[in-house]
Amino acid sequence: TTRHRGTPDFILLVLTFLLVGFGVVMVFSASSATSAYHFNDPFYYTKRQIMWAVLGIAVMLLLMNIPYRKLRPLAFPAFAIVIVLLVLVLMRDPIYGSRRWFSIGPFGLQPSEFAKLGIILYFAHLISKKGEKVRDFQKGLLPLLIIAAITAGLIMMQPDFGATAIFLCCAMAVIIAGGVNLKHFFAVSLAGGSLAAAFISFNLLFSDRFEYIKFRVTSFLDPWQDPYNTGYNLIHSLLAFGHGGTFGAGIGQSIQKLHYLPFTHNDFILPVIGEELGFIGLVTFLLIYLFFLWRALLIGLRSKDQYCTLVAVGIVTLFGTQSIINFGGVTGSIPISGVTFPFISYGGSSLLSSMISVGILLSISRENNRLEKEKNSTN
Repeated sequence: TTRHRGTPDFILLVLTFLLVGFGVVMVFSASSATSAYHFNDPFYYTKRQIMWAVLGIAVMLLLMNIPYRKLRPLAFPAFAIVIVLLVLVLMRDPIYGSRRWFSIGPFGLQPSEFAKLGIILYFAHLISKKGEKVRDFQKGLLPLLIIAAITAGLIMMQPDFGATAIFLCCAMAVIIAGGVNLKHFFAVSLAGGSLAAAFISFNLLFSDRFEYIKFRVTSFLDPWQDPYNTGYNLIHSLLAFGHGGTFGAGIGQSIQKLHYLPFTHNDFILPVIGEELGFIGLVTFLLIYLFFLWRALLIGLRSKDQYCTLVAVGIVTLFGTQSIINFGGVTGSIPISGVTFPFISYGGSSLLSSMISVGILLSISRENNRLEKEKNSTN
């Protein structure tokens, strides 16, 4: 019961509902023109996002009410299923030049979204079980790096450079927070990074496999060099922010979403927010999102269980890295990488994975609050 288990973190729960609700509103605003044009239904994407939101909330509430200790043994089988899906998705026909999705009726499932959370839960479980052995190179660090490298390689083969970068950031955050020998870690990371850079450089020179990376870098350096092709998205993204000004054009009043800027409900939803709500509205949203991240991290820091702390660190890294890459891309601060903004962008796999993450955090928070209450009652 709640009395015996403790109450969930109410602030994190409310912030999650706020973010999901705001996301649904902005998906409608950003996609209504495109939906009406392509499907003769301005609510086409919105209805699907609402369906995923309802499913995500149901899963979040379910996980919140299951003690995290019961969820922990599922880390390995869940991650194994994700690996199988990552292999199977490579056998699919390409969509937009990549193999990232399984089609389930009118919906799509993206295994890489679940791989990010999967590596966090699995590594947190492994590291906390290893204890002091994690500082040993052969028994601790090496197996973790091999698992991370193989999984990252499968995601890169799709190809999906953005998802690979986020996945590796999550894995590294949990490994470092887990207390591995940093000298070993940085030495191997430097060697691995050099090999990866050489591999990508070789493919860029002698193959067209990663040619999209080259186009994204050149369009980042100078979008006006090719304004109607590789630089088109960034130029129209910046025009949207510029038109929004300080206070915005108003909800529903974006011009760039009217078939100028593509993927406004996916990767480029932030420019629509900036155009409609302005600088003030965008900064307010980002501050609320930062508060959400801080609250999630606090749950991990309050826990006495290393597994819980590592899970929270990994999840905050996941949300933080993904939002930074998305924000950096649409503002021209870093090359565009096709990464969605958590809770806000359209996408069932991303939203469901995010809600599962919050559900696990809320389950951990219940245990924290139970122990806090017991401590106060004994004092």
